[in-house]
Amino acid sequence: MPSQGTIGDRVRGLRLSRRMSQAQLAGPDLSDSYVSLIESGKRTPTPVVARLLAERLGCTTEFLLHGIEPRQRIDTELGLRHAQLELFHGDPAIAADRFGDIVKAAGEENAMLAAHAQLGLARALEAQGLTGSAVEAYERLRREATAHPERLADLPITVALCRCYQRAGDMLRAQDLGALALSQVEPLGINQGDLAMELADALAETETGLPYVERVLAAHETHECADRSDEVMALWQASVTASEGEDSALAVQLAEDAIATGRSGRLALRFARIAMNWARATTAGPVDADLDRANEFATSATTIFAGFPGRVLEHARSLIVLSHVRFRSGDTETASDFAARALNLLSGVRGTVPATAHLVLAEIALARSQDALPALRQAQELLESVSAGIDRETARAWRQLGDLWGQAGSGDEQARAYRRALEAVGVRANMPGSTASAALVR
Repeated sequence: MPSQGTIGDRVRGLRLSRRMSQAQLAGPDLSDSYVSLIESGKRTPTPVVARLLAERLGCTTEFLLHGIEPRQRIDTELGLRHAQLELFHGDPAIAADRFGDIVKAAGEENAMLAAHAQLGLARALEAQGLTGSAVEAYERLRREATAHPERLADLPITVALCRCYQRAGDMLRAQDLGALALSQVEPLGINQGDLAMELADALAETETGLPYVERVLAAHETHECADRSDEVMALWQASVTASEGEDSALAVQLAEDAIATGRSGRLALRFARIAMNWARATTAGPVDADLDRANEFATSATTIFAGFPGRVLEHARSLIVLSHVRFRSGDTETASDFAARALNLLSGVRGTVPATAHLVLAEIALARSQDALPALRQAQELLESVSAGIDRETARAWRQLGDLWGQAGSGDEQARAYRRALEAVGVRANMPGSTASAALVR
């Protein structure tokens, strides 16, 4: 049965395959000129007319309107749900393949379905760390959303691009996109829900729009959320088993249950990430920063991450942020304890995160007039193990290391750390004594 093209193409193809004239298809209820207009794409049949034509052409209304049979449609819905589960709780590379298959199967006659699958594909590319490919995919979708607003909303794509450009190191572009998204959201008064959380997440990463970020955090519950991954996986497997038994409707329902079960955990983790980044940005700010609020949010982030065993790195990051908040508040004893707890979690791990914990310990040692050199050397060794490339988190750590070497009285090490900070944001500084602007690598 032909499925390509528009509704008009399908009406004409089925009519010709049944050797019917337009007048015969029109019958006593319609005019042959009306049938001609439908076939040429100049008229779209109403639901009543579509049912009538489907009866005379010997097909389902679903096929006539969408180009696929009901079974095909529910199987496609199931494919979308399983791709989303792979994206949220499985392998993003497999998710990308599944979304790609749906895009190919949907074709031009199912443009809305294809657009949503393309959005899923872009998210899967982003989740794999393929930021350049994700940006290209999101930019194409943004153009499509502009041309066809009935298929896709532009705002979520703008938010995703803000996040991707930030991770790619293009902070100016990221901040511009964040400001644009914020200008669209604020008149609507959106402070709650997935979209508000996603925007707040992107803004917190770019350290812009922090008052809005704080409003979103205040509007959401901060209670501890249990990890329900086992329940999600059980429902997902049940959905797969149902689909293998050709019970597609039940399989879709079980997949939807699995997605819904995991939603609270996904929101809690996003809340924790936003709260951690807000606290970090606020603590790095002016002397009169709201440290009580930063302590509240950093503590919430630490509590949430602790409830998810698979989030060790983020748990350690939140402890380091909390340590810095306590240090800024003058509680060096507790600050030292939190940094030590982070390093205990990161036993055997190398790179920027454990280096940052040692930087906090060095800062505490300097404040106590103690020997900070062991912590500074340990931080430097860990940062030197990070692969070359643009990495703003590593740039911040190198810049902070430079500041602390300066406080410790080592000008040569200070200049070297500042050069490495510049290199981490893609700037080569070969002049002796060159320094990194705090604003550049913040």
